[in-house]
Amino acid sequence: MNSTVSGKSGTWRNWAGNVTARPAREVTPASVEELSAAVRQAAADGLRVKAVGTGHSFTATAATDGVLIRPQLLTGIRNIDRENLTVTVEAGTPLKRLNMALAREGLSLTNMGDIMEQTVSGATSTGTHGTGRESGSIAAQIKGLELVTADGSLLVCSEKENPEVFAAARVGIGALGIITAITFAVEPLFLLTAREEPMTFDKVTAAFDELWAENEHFEFYWFPHTGNTNTKRNNRSAGPEKPVSRISGWIEDEFLSNGVFQAAQLVGRTVPATIPAIAQISSKALSARTYTDIPYKVYTSPRRVRFVEMEYAVPREALVATLRELKAMVDRSGMRISFPVEVRTAPADDIALSTASGRDSAYVAVHMFRGTPYQAYFTAAERIFTAHEGRPHWGKVHTRDAEYFAGVYPRFGEFTALRDRLDPERLFQNDYLRRVLGA
Repeated sequence: MNSTVSGKSGTWRNWAGNVTARPAREVTPASVEELSAAVRQAAADGLRVKAVGTGHSFTATAATDGVLIRPQLLTGIRNIDRENLTVTVEAGTPLKRLNMALAREGLSLTNMGDIMEQTVSGATSTGTHGTGRESGSIAAQIKGLELVTADGSLLVCSEKENPEVFAAARVGIGALGIITAITFAVEPLFLLTAREEPMTFDKVTAAFDELWAENEHFEFYWFPHTGNTNTKRNNRSAGPEKPVSRISGWIEDEFLSNGVFQAAQLVGRTVPATIPAIAQISSKALSARTYTDIPYKVYTSPRRVRFVEMEYAVPREALVATLRELKAMVDRSGMRISFPVEVRTAPADDIALSTASGRDSAYVAVHMFRGTPYQAYFTAAERIFTAHEGRPHWGKVHTRDAEYFAGVYPRFGEFTALRDRLDPERLFQNDYLRRVLGA
């Protein structure tokens, strides 16, 4: 099978539609050898190289006017090691396929984000995460990875092999090379019981430390213009399995969370004055429910309403102050915010550019419906986040640069020094990396 190269390349767009690029050519390699050859050829032609997954980033992290690598032929599970409880997958494998395949094998990742459309390499490279008291991001579950570097050679990394590359490349934002395979820690399939219930903003912020401490996975959504939140606690369960019934699942997850929500967003975009009233109704639409299922069916949910998002990780102890400032800002601003604010947590990890690097973190994500002006809201929110030494998600909208990151990431210099060594000619550079890592 030959790699496909489209000489006349079209325009590439991300999922949210806020980033476009016109690469000089696109390559879809069918093997690691073809990928290495494509990297060497790009260097010879004086073109930069970027790999792109499903485009779920809101930043231009994958945009290029050079060679765009599409990894959709590099997919599937390469190896399951039941003794050491690891699975090795090709980089272009969508998380959805990985989750379903693992479940069939009686295995699961420990933790995951709330959508699973992304490729494993795209999700980990940008630091995608769920929520967890002890379990971290998807990248924190990586045990090894393979990387094609700027000279076209394959570098194998783990805690034992090339450990300094491993320390950085798990969240590498595409700056160190192109990931070809990832080995994840997995565990025997388990059950989670999810308890979803409404709670007031005042109650959830006052009791946040207890709610965090008492639950393996705690998260909530606050609806701007209201004092209401929707909370979700996921904890391991002995069973029995009690999934959401098909009808109630359709009503809650498809009709209310996608269908009616989409309609409400369209009304709000057309007539912003209706948003506070819609927010009151939306915040009360979802009733309390409890269900028990395998992990990916509890952690993830379909997201069909397109939006633009900014998310910052703040020190966990700064979360409540951050949220109260955000609410006060929205209340006095006169802005009309139709999307809920999502709050999650992660324990400190040891990855150089992970948003949870070296500190217990809480995530605050603000969203706007696609096609609605978001700059004023995001700018005001970002001012609050950065005052708390927030670290933006690498794949979500932000305006920070290398100077800022050098101040909030203790190991920032370690990462940029490694990049100098692995990619001295900046083959994997683009405008976004120039801004966030420096030239």
